[in-house]
Amino acid sequence: MSTPDFTSSGLRRRRAVNRLMELLAWACAAIAVGILGIVVFSVARRGAGAFNLDLLTKTPVPFALGPVKQGLANAFVGTIVIVGFAALMALPIGILVALYLIEFARPAVRNVVTLALDVLNGIPAIVIGIFVFGLFVVGRGQSGFAGAFALGCLMLPLVARSTMEVLVLVPTSLREASLGLGVPRWRTTLSIVLPQTIGGIVTGATLGVARVAGETAPLLFTSSIVGTQVSWNPSHALQTVPVAIFELSESPDPADHTRAWAAATVLLLFILFASLGARWLATRSRRKLEAAR
Repeated sequence: MSTPDFTSSGLRRRRAVNRLMELLAWACAAIAVGILGIVVFSVARRGAGAFNLDLLTKTPVPFALGPVKQGLANAFVGTIVIVGFAALMALPIGILVALYLIEFARPAVRNVVTLALDVLNGIPAIVIGIFVFGLFVVGRGQSGFAGAFALGCLMLPLVARSTMEVLVLVPTSLREASLGLGVPRWRTTLSIVLPQTIGGIVTGATLGVARVAGETAPLLFTSSIVGTQVSWNPSHALQTVPVAIFELSESPDPADHTRAWAAATVLLLFILFASLGARWLATRSRRKLEAAR
């Protein structure tokens, strides 16, 4: 084995290499932030002409003659309904799966289910859309429920895996102290473990919602044959923002392109603020867990 070089020249060389790697890391981080800034600025600039209250309160008017106020209110309402039902489907199941795997499951079961979650997390969204199309749409027609189920399938593994990562961070000593006092395991999980991880669980849920809010491929198969009126009924096919952007981008009308860019700006802002909120919750949860150690 070579002896470490503790001479002054060796120390100067290691400091220089360390500084070089720090500068390289800062440069890569700056490039990543710069790309995000360019994307947000470019999308917002192109959609500035249609970025107004009408975008959120008016419905589209097909084949309009002359200047008519139009918006995408039906798409925003449809997105709220479908993503909301997807969250109601995926969040409880994902959190309960994570609790079972970390707190109750045997190692063999945990490894198998974790592998299944990782595989499901890597399946392309369009494959999920085709699967749900064959399962619910063929013979029944498109609906908001089918779109919500497709998005829920995408959200479930992300929520479960993020919750598992947070549960692992809870100190084992807290569980042992509670069990040592004769408290049942289920009550220990509810009273000791969950309060310590609520911030991380909310973070995973927020990231899951932000991840599926911009999905287009599954909704093309499950909820894309829609009208122009605002509807809150999930048993009917509902328009969504990603599908509306896709359809408007193929229109020959420049005004439709502007509305597509404006809708993309709203979607980007939602994902940006949701991610910032998730980061804040994650930092808060991490500090709370560190204080408990």
